[in-house]
Amino acid sequence: MKYIIITILSLNLLACGVLSEPETEKWSANKIYEEAKDAFAVGDFESAIRYYELLEARYPFGKYAQQAQLEIIYSYFKYEEPASAIAAADLFIKLYPRHPKVDYAYYLKGLVNFELHRGTLDRFLPVDRSQREQTAAVQSFQDFSELIARFPDSEYSKDARQRLVHLRNRAAQHELHVANFYMKREAYLAAANRAKIVIESYQRTPSVPYALIILARAYKIMGLQDLSDSTLDVLKLNYPDHHGIAKIENLVAK
Repeated sequence: MKYIIITILSLNLLACGVLSEPETEKWSANKIYEEAKDAFAVGDFESAIRYYELLEARYPFGKYAQQAQLEIIYSYFKYEEPASAIAAADLFIKLYPRHPKVDYAYYLKGLVNFELHRGTLDRFLPVDRSQREQTAAVQSFQDFSELIARFPDSEYSKDARQRLVHLRNRAAQHELHVANFYMKREAYLAAANRAKIVIESYQRTPSVPYALIILARAYKIMGLQDLSDSTLDVLKLNYPDHHGIAKIENLVAK
């Protein structure tokens, strides 16, 4: 609630700059709305946001008010203000839970976090940083899952489902990178535990065979030959032509 109150105050303060401009004083709601749409169309997202905020402040109960609140979410997203976009989406969902387009607000929340995730997950740093970078991905997964659960027939649900597959694959890939990080530092038990997360929690993702390789290698290096052999058997059964099989067989245990 505190977050939403702060957001409302911020929107009103930002709108004050436009409210003080003489040329807008006599503008109708329709005029302001069209100016916002025109600004957005040419990529002037800052002006679009200011006009939408003006519309909300001056005509809070007009026919364009709710549409403006919805469109400002995407405007913030395009203006690369993800925190403001998410706050605006949360506010819209809270105020208008039964709005016919509320599914769009849920979708935009997921999209904002999806883009945040995509922009940071490619930079794998030490483990503690990598863990923190997963936050946007987890939130995006939750947002899209909620959209699908609440609005399975929404026009946005198909895209959301495709993004969930991507997020799941990337989450598995992230765990794989962390497992490799541990292997390079000879922390074999930690590497094995991370590999098992991929195998157990992210079945049918492209990362599974590579996780099996890491797990079999880690077991063999630690002298746990039986566990290494059983893991290798699983790899051979499910991925008989995988190039990593020979590497494990030729590996000499320490």
